[in-house]
Amino acid sequence: MFDALSDRFDAIFTRLRGRGRMGEPEVDEVLREIRLALLEADVNFKVVKGLIARIKEQCVGADLSKSLTPAQQVIKIVHDELVQTLGGEALKITYASRPPTVVLMAGLQGSGKTTAAAKLARWFKQQGRNPLLAGADLQRPAAVEQLRVLGGQIDVPVFSEASDPETVATKSVEEARRLGRDVLVVDTAGRLHVDSELMDEMRRISAAVEPDYTFLVVDAMTGQDAVNVAESFHATVAIDGVILSKLDGDARGGAALSVKEVIGRPIAFASVGEKLADFETFHPDRMAGRILGMGDVMTLIEKAEEAYDADAAEQAAAKLAEGRLTLEDFLEQMQQVKKMGPLQGIVGMLPGIPKELKKAEIDDREIARVEAIIRSMTPDERRNPAIINGSRRLRIAKGSGMTTTDVNQLLKQFKEVQKMMKTFGRMPKGRKAMRGVPTMPGLTR
Repeated sequence: MFDALSDRFDAIFTRLRGRGRMGEPEVDEVLREIRLALLEADVNFKVVKGLIARIKEQCVGADLSKSLTPAQQVIKIVHDELVQTLGGEALKITYASRPPTVVLMAGLQGSGKTTAAAKLARWFKQQGRNPLLAGADLQRPAAVEQLRVLGGQIDVPVFSEASDPETVATKSVEEARRLGRDVLVVDTAGRLHVDSELMDEMRRISAAVEPDYTFLVVDAMTGQDAVNVAESFHATVAIDGVILSKLDGDARGGAALSVKEVIGRPIAFASVGEKLADFETFHPDRMAGRILGMGDVMTLIEKAEEAYDADAAEQAAAKLAEGRLTLEDFLEQMQQVKKMGPLQGIVGMLPGIPKELKKAEIDDREIARVEAIIRSMTPDERRNPAIINGSRRLRIAKGSGMTTTDVNQLLKQFKEVQKMMKTFGRMPKGRKAMRGVPTMPGLTR
């Protein structure tokens, strides 16, 4: 996400760091480049105009000509203003004193609304809540069935009936209370474009259920048109927040940078992948950091905490400290890493990673190949790779669909890791700064 904009900012700031002191002419030159980068990213021109004006005001006020590190000051000012443009702070959900807390989903057809409803229900489950999904989209064929399938994947019940959207929405509130569900997520029908029929239906449903939150699902890839859609919906049903879908496929990011400032409502959540787990709270400060190439360590930590089993992590740390890492341990660690999402996304959150590496194609299939080789080994071979002779290597290669060269390379790499771990295990405790299992290189094909 934001790849093109991040590249432009990286180029701008790289040149900026090579300069000495800066006066107003130099600031104007940098701001012209930033303005062009934002416009090319499909950011609303009014938003760009306001953002550039605020950055210039602060740069002039900071008196950069007297600063020893003008580039750092400019970058900080740009970062802070991006945070404000994106919303300032993450939206915090306040739950109704009398359950259920009702969340109404709105959006155009094809925006990913039904999937977003299921992702949001899963998110509520992670917060310790008991959600219910309501299928009030009775226009699109199989929309309710799609919601039932998604609900089954996250073990969340779905309520719907063959009546009309208002009745379904109203009865779903009663059903949530009957089942003791404290959150209700109502999926509604979308249209191919904003029209009076869609708006009238949304208005009636909203009046019927009196939602605590109305979230508009916006396809991030629609660019500035997403802002026009948001304005139309907000004028009808008073949007409380925006859920950006398909953010992983948006290389420009114009919608994310425009919607908050145009309609005055925050981006609440972002859908960053196709899986139901690829959904996260939108943190403006973290997103600004990603855009400026600063990484996103907090989100990475949260993903790790969600994916990793605490007991397994402790056992792995203990083995690491004693230099007893085995291929079985490594296989388990790979399973945990896979739960965190695509490797490309994980690398993108790491600070200080070179641009070339972030843009490099990281093939998750390499993990699958390593897994296949290890799974083709016997338990004894995984625990003690030294017993793997020529005939065993041939058997492992055939069983995994790989070559003996692939098996040899994996064993060689693992042997090097084991040596490193033994050296690490002999280090005094005060010097053991690393407490996790290291990443072992994948196969090179």
